[in-house]
Amino acid sequence: QDHRDLLAQMESGQAELERLRKAEGERAAQQERSSQLEKEVAALREKIHHLDDMLKSQQRKVRQMIEQLQNSKSVIQAKDAAIQELKERVSYLEAENLEMHDRIEHLIEKQVSRSGSSARARSKSEYVSRCGRNSGIRGGNAGIWVRNVRI
Repeated sequence: QDHRDLLAQMESGQAELERLRKAEGERAAQQERSSQLEKEVAALREKIHHLDDMLKSQQRKVRQMIEQLQNSKSVIQAKDAAIQELKERVSYLEAENLEMHDRIEHLIEKQVSRSGSSARARSKSEYVSRCGRNSGIRGGNAGIWVRNVRI
């Protein structure tokens, strides 16, 4: 009976030893898996940090581009305003020029009609070009002169 008891104890001890070895193997596998997961988590954290940096950099670039676009828009608006002002000045000067031409034509017609029938009739363009060659039309601070008559 002692022999059976010893055999039973031995078998029980071997079973316990086998169970402990199995548990230890599982524990080692768990530790290895845990270590592997920790490495993966560290790598993912590093990737997230890198992506955050890239995102911040892209956001900075987008803000700079928006600022440049706003500055360009302001410059374009200022140039558009200057162009509009110049167009208005050109229109004003063209109107003034037209008015001066009308006044000169009127004075030329007056002068031609004063000179009577002795002078042959000339076209207005001929008269203006002739007066221009003879310095009959001149400008300055004293006003506009046509054939030595101040307008």
